[in-house]
Amino acid sequence: MSAETINLKIHSQFSICEGAIKIDKLVNYCKEHSVTAVGLCDSENLSGALEFSTQLKKEGIQPIIGTKIYIKENVDGKITYGTACLYAKNQIGYKNLLKLSSKSYLDLQENDKKPNINLNLLKKYHEGIIILIGGSFSFFSDLLVKNKDEYCFNEIKKLKDIFTDNIYIEIQRHDEPHEKQLEKKLVKISSDTSIPLIATNEVFYQDQDSYNAHDAFICVGEKNYVNEKNRLKYSNQHYFKKTNEFEILFADLPDALENNKNFKYRINYYPKKSNPLLPSFSENGKDTNQILKDKAEKGLRERLEKYVYPRLDVTANKDEIKKNYYDRLNYEVSVISKMKFSGYFLIVSDYINWAKSNNIPVGPGRGSGAGSLVAWCLSITDLDPIRFGLIFERFLNPDRISMPDFDIDFCQEGRDEVINYVKDKYPNKVAQIITFGKLQARMALRDIGRVLGLPYGRVDQLCKMIPFDPSRPLSLAESIAIEPRLQEAEKNDPVIKKLINYALKLEGLFRNVATHAAGVVIGDRNLDELVPLYKDLSSTLPIPVTQFDMKSSEDAGLVKFDFLGLKTLTVIKKTIEFIQKDEPDFDLSKINLADQETFELLSSGETMGIFQLESSGMREVLKQLKPNKFEDI
Repeated sequence: MSAETINLKIHSQFSICEGAIKIDKLVNYCKEHSVTAVGLCDSENLSGALEFSTQLKKEGIQPIIGTKIYIKENVDGKITYGTACLYAKNQIGYKNLLKLSSKSYLDLQENDKKPNINLNLLKKYHEGIIILIGGSFSFFSDLLVKNKDEYCFNEIKKLKDIFTDNIYIEIQRHDEPHEKQLEKKLVKISSDTSIPLIATNEVFYQDQDSYNAHDAFICVGEKNYVNEKNRLKYSNQHYFKKTNEFEILFADLPDALENNKNFKYRINYYPKKSNPLLPSFSENGKDTNQILKDKAEKGLRERLEKYVYPRLDVTANKDEIKKNYYDRLNYEVSVISKMKFSGYFLIVSDYINWAKSNNIPVGPGRGSGAGSLVAWCLSITDLDPIRFGLIFERFLNPDRISMPDFDIDFCQEGRDEVINYVKDKYPNKVAQIITFGKLQARMALRDIGRVLGLPYGRVDQLCKMIPFDPSRPLSLAESIAIEPRLQEAEKNDPVIKKLINYALKLEGLFRNVATHAAGVVIGDRNLDELVPLYKDLSSTLPIPVTQFDMKSSEDAGLVKFDFLGLKTLTVIKKTIEFIQKDEPDFDLSKINLADQETFELLSSGETMGIFQLESSGMREVLKQLKPNKFEDI
């Protein structure tokens, strides 16, 4: 039995509007077909690298991590863009891949058409990287098709001098019109430079019968119609090919085939999950846990004097109450220290206190974080958990180890200032988080219907047949199963049948990227050593964005902090400013929480504009509940 060939150039769902392969389905396919190694080569990013590695390795399959990156050069006075494929041979190579992929975005100029690097940067960060050149529609192949042979030969020779034995010339046979002419030139360059050939295949979809659906998906990204003649159109050969298909296709190039089969033996690294990596928080060489304990105890003394003792009646046992608070504090500090989260609390406390000292309103605390006495003592929250009977274990439980997560609300007008403070305090260690917009059932029908040229009214009619439930969106298949009108339309109209067939194949793929509304990650070192970075040109914040989504960012060791912008806090801030014109000593923290007129207003349900109490459901609950004390709310 012959050795297995490798599909080195998988374009997963992270190749936006290009790759139609979902990683989980790919893993299942590899498992079922006893595939031992597979390579990721998403266009313009490394977003799927960690997820791809983790899922494949779990099934005993070797992941090979690469990316298709754009190169930009001035060729004979004309700016030229084209791709090259880079693979991480070892850990140094992976670090360099992260660096190059990040720089392709972070160094982006306004007039650039694509995220890109130049050849000099590639040479600078070449160590540990294997480069494949010459694939279809790549930097050198496009120039060779335009007869820039001399330029290509000279530049490829320079790359060979730098990469030595870590460079291959790709031969691809997708039955594309330009490939035969290109192949002759590539084989000659290989012969003249002694760079080995390697057989590869760009894989955009798993099975050949997905070709037409993928063609429509390309049109979604290119904003074209399927029936347009002058548009990007691939052949039907970009599927996951088996070993026997490779061997038939490249029978006349046994060396190229052998180099493909042996490629996996040259790879000895893949990215792995990491424990949380927080920046060190030290003062005068003190241990982080000791700093937390000292700050918490100092904060508790202040809180007791200001808020607890003044409301005690004469019969209260002050010593007993003090002991309760200190027992709870010592317990929490012990748990936090054992779970190694002291640094997390100190970082959150630091930027919250900075915001408060710079007159940026901060929310009093919401969610389970309000159950922590340490958080109250560090001024992270403004709610006394003992007074209100809040439980610490809902927030942090030693029997269920997961990162603590404070949802911190900031005045909407000052939120960006706080993020900038964090960026300056931890230079090159702070980023926002990318999000990926999926083709959900309705969106899939709308997008595919548009590129197929169907009337908008008819597509809209179909979309409205899909039940709308934001809490649990139904898949297209589930919707068809419970909606007879969709079944009828599919049965009676071949065009609708085609639309639904394509949409079923493409549903769940990524169609666009955006930035997480509140999440910011902080690492213990320059972020481009841990994750690839992206630049959102529409963002008002001068910080990068991770190419990894939230889950992969956390798996890579980054810790997420939520900076929520809340308009209500802005309104409160302005209200206080008005009040203080007449009452300069007004202090929001000392307002009466037992004011009956306020409870009467709440009980009436007239709460439009009051945060979290303005929805129709909450207003109805208030009318029925008739709250008369703070705990009721």
